[in-house]
Amino acid sequence: MALNKSMHPRNRYKDKPPDFTYLASRYTEFQQHVHTSLTGKVSLNFKDPEAVRALTCTLLKEDFGLTIDIPLERLIPTVPLRLNYIHWVEDLIGSDTVKSKLIRGIDIGTGASCIYPLLGATMNGWFFLATEVDDMCFNYAKKNVEQNNLSDLIKVVKVPQKTLLMDALKEESEIVYDFCMCNPPFFANQLEAKGVNSRNPSRPPPSSVNTGGITEIMAEGGELEFVKRIIHDSLQLKKRLRWYSCMLGKKCSLAPLKEELRQQEVPKVTHTEFCQGRTMRWALAWSFYDDVIMPSPPSKKRKLEKPRKPITFIVLESTIKELKNKVVSSDPVPTEDIEVVTTGIEKILAELKVLYKRVPCGKGEVSLFLTAIQNSWVHVRRKKRDRVRQLRELPRATPNVLKSTEADQTTEKQCSTNIGSVGDEEESDLGNSAESNAEIGKTMVVAEEELPVNGGNNLLNKLHVDQENNVETEEKCSQCETSFADCKTDDAVEQEISCSTMANPEGEDTPKESGGCFLFKCLMNVKKDGKNGRVEMHWVEGQNRDLMNQLSTYLRNQIFRLVVS
Repeated sequence: MALNKSMHPRNRYKDKPPDFTYLASRYTEFQQHVHTSLTGKVSLNFKDPEAVRALTCTLLKEDFGLTIDIPLERLIPTVPLRLNYIHWVEDLIGSDTVKSKLIRGIDIGTGASCIYPLLGATMNGWFFLATEVDDMCFNYAKKNVEQNNLSDLIKVVKVPQKTLLMDALKEESEIVYDFCMCNPPFFANQLEAKGVNSRNPSRPPPSSVNTGGITEIMAEGGELEFVKRIIHDSLQLKKRLRWYSCMLGKKCSLAPLKEELRQQEVPKVTHTEFCQGRTMRWALAWSFYDDVIMPSPPSKKRKLEKPRKPITFIVLESTIKELKNKVVSSDPVPTEDIEVVTTGIEKILAELKVLYKRVPCGKGEVSLFLTAIQNSWVHVRRKKRDRVRQLRELPRATPNVLKSTEADQTTEKQCSTNIGSVGDEEESDLGNSAESNAEIGKTMVVAEEELPVNGGNNLLNKLHVDQENNVETEEKCSQCETSFADCKTDDAVEQEISCSTMANPEGEDTPKESGGCFLFKCLMNVKKDGKNGRVEMHWVEGQNRDLMNQLSTYLRNQIFRLVVS
């Protein structure tokens, strides 16, 4: 049942395959073909024609209330695959049309089972014109219709060999049919039917038996030429049918048939896939009506992959208890274990400059939506070492600069001493103080010529404190302040540059999501897992899923380091 998930959405067997155990308990004719292994597993031998026939008859009886007989010498249909075709025809003609009026369809080569008309009439009340060229199939088809009391909806007609649509519609020139359907002979000869030169050697052999008669499985030119004949008939009938359709057994037949319809300028063409178990079939449909609505064909690449599992890690109960004492936050320490883990993660994310915000979630969990702008969690130790190395490699001051600095400090002390004497002897010796200040000013001017960029910082700080304590002294030391104004400006600029360099040595900007520039986005869920905490990271979009894996590993390790440190 590898392809069952790709069956038609309305197929009743898509999510609920047949229960062989239940069917065997109800139908004795099916029970004799069911095998039970030592482990209790129930199976069916699909290479046994009688077992396949018993399964088909049992499913039709159990799920649709139909009773049919099928000879072993003729094709035994599988119910789920035929049901896919019926549902696709429903899509072609429109679900609203199905219920509003009588739908008329044609089944080209109905077979001994007459399965398409029986299913269409039983499920939807469709009227069918069923054609057949083989005598045995014709007799069994009529019998199956009559024993199910569907003769008023299904008309089985015998037609000559190589007859398709033109001869079947000669007597009914006034009727417009809604669709035709056909399961054509797949093979051109016996060798092709046995898989010689037609089946990829790497493929495993078929898992089921082929019981079809000569007219059912083989035709001149195979299915490709058979369907081309239907296309040529449709070019003459055109709007006598709203939809023409055929099922194909080979994918390689689809492209040339679509090209044939394109060359004939058919306005509406679509196709689909039928999946059942390990069997794939394809179907082609076309119409000459402009008002029909075409179902969308399947995507070019059919994806059957399972949804990706989130990246998870566990925070143990003991780790959570220790984390309560380690997490530093402006808010009170959270009491809930989930909040403790979330707070610790938020702290680490803030250090990494990863954008995050809390989003609504279910009860008993916390969800964070993360947007990573830059990769700040890889080579963290290397980056720290580089910063320390840059600090060590900063240029050291030369001996001349050191002498100038000492001269500045001496001048600073003299200025402070003179300022203090001026404050104490202001009334008695104002003239001497003015002369002293003048000398200090001259000394400052001389020192300014040799002053390094970082030289006058301490002096400015000292002067600033003295000025706050004595307003009058500030006025008298205006010359000092003026002479060092330039030094202060230069030193402040250099200090600001130095600080910004140390804080961000690599020139990284603060993360800001703008213009869609981000590494990845993910949803993080923190929830309880017994007494432990569980962190799940669900991928949303981004450049590389491995980056989210790296971040998950970093967060887990940092949480443990918070506890140990």
